[in-house]
Amino acid sequence: MKYIHLILSLMAITLSFNASYVLAESAVELSNTVQFELKNEAQQPYRIMVSKPEGDLPYTGGYPVVYLLDANAFFASFHEAKRIQEQFKHAIIVGIAYPTDLPHDYLRRAYDLSPPVADELNEPPQGGQDELLSFIEQCVMPEIEQRFKVDKQQQTLFGHSFGGMFTIYALFKQPELFSHYVSVSPSLWWHDHYLLAEELKFVSEVDKGNVDVIHKSLLVIMADNDSPQEIQDAIALERRLQALSNKGLRTSIHIEADQDHMSVTSAIESKILNEVLTARVQ
Repeated sequence: MKYIHLILSLMAITLSFNASYVLAESAVELSNTVQFELKNEAQQPYRIMVSKPEGDLPYTGGYPVVYLLDANAFFASFHEAKRIQEQFKHAIIVGIAYPTDLPHDYLRRAYDLSPPVADELNEPPQGGQDELLSFIEQCVMPEIEQRFKVDKQQQTLFGHSFGGMFTIYALFKQPELFSHYVSVSPSLWWHDHYLLAEELKFVSEVDKGNVDVIHKSLLVIMADNDSPQEIQDAIALERRLQALSNKGLRTSIHIEADQDHMSVTSAIESKILNEVLTARVQ
């Protein structure tokens, strides 16, 4: 009988240990990161995620910064790609995200990343691209500059799909805001290729000397399984903008093999970091 009591006691201890182990579970945290909330003028909240720089301050006196749109989906992978490669650890990664645990907030991004449309087409609500650009310039970037020493000549904007479309719009609208613009599988077809009109205005202003694009770059990345029309549109855009190389704008396009519209983002972090962090722009 005493053996039975011993076995039962051991079983109770084991169950108690297992229960304690389960109760001790917690969420996985990303080391060397911080997040905080900022609100735009309409009091819409954004979750700002920051991968802090590591190592000595660069000789430039500031750290390079990469700003990510749709950061709920992309921040963690960029953060880890940065940290495991010594040459990138000095960078700051700033994620512009939404207060959700889902990869995308489709309603918020549909508004933030799109141009205005006629009322009968405004479902879901669209037209917030200028508001988001203003929020990034007047709220997010100054907040990062308050917290860290920033190299203002080495700042990058990254976007995918709708975010890629927004990134190209940002280049056309405010090319002085960033040094590098990285657009992945951009939705160039959106709203009857509305970016074509913005492109014409941008090119005209550059040709007139009213817009300075010296030391600016645009990298377009497509998945080889994006639609043929999307790939063709992206190639045509990059070729047209090559004409501004004599004004200082550097453009390039890359087709990532064996990827589709969604998977491509997980295959290119190191390529992007290498493109925007390893070469000085001045």
